[in-house]
Amino acid sequence: MTAHMVRLFLAGAIMMMSSGLAGAAEGELAKATFAGGCFWCTEAVYAQIKGVQSVTSGYIGGKNPNPTYQQVCTGQTGHAEAVEIAYDPQQVPYEKLLEVFFITHDPTTKNRQGADVGTQYRSGVFYHDDAQKKTAEEVIAKLDAAKVFPGRIVTEVTPASTFYAAEKYHQDYFANNPFQPYCQAVVSPKVEKVRKVFKDLLK
Repeated sequence: MTAHMVRLFLAGAIMMMSSGLAGAAEGELAKATFAGGCFWCTEAVYAQIKGVQSVTSGYIGGKNPNPTYQQVCTGQTGHAEAVEIAYDPQQVPYEKLLEVFFITHDPTTKNRQGADVGTQYRSGVFYHDDAQKKTAEEVIAKLDAAKVFPGRIVTEVTPASTFYAAEKYHQDYFANNPFQPYCQAVVSPKVEKVRKVFKDLLK
């Protein structure tokens, strides 16, 4: 399926089971935490979405407190590179953030995104409440049942544990380094995909 077709399927599936604005009271910001490979990519993708107030790159799901980038890159700490998103659910519901998540990375490759290999690059949804958990699990079940992707989805759905912000130079990495080779080859195409497929969600 093309990205546009996947989005249409997701939108229809989510509409049937939408949890609406669960997760935050009116006027309050909610949190969403996703791991979809290199956090430079994931951060750049969500920074474009209206209703997103901030996107922080960091590490989650591991055993060592306050890990460094070098430690996480060994794959031995158990952390995933992830982003923590503060968003206004009145402007962009959690379900829409999930749509962006599944369309901008490959959820079928275990501990890998393209040439980036290791447990730190695993696909994961780290939920902050039962509504997020239910929504993520139902979306994955529907995507698998419809065989939207060529393989089975391996995205883990686990409770959000302590999130450790990455080093300062990782924050807004694509915005600050758009011509860096990795950004040109990997991040930029994902950013462009979002601009084409999610025009209605852009800031």
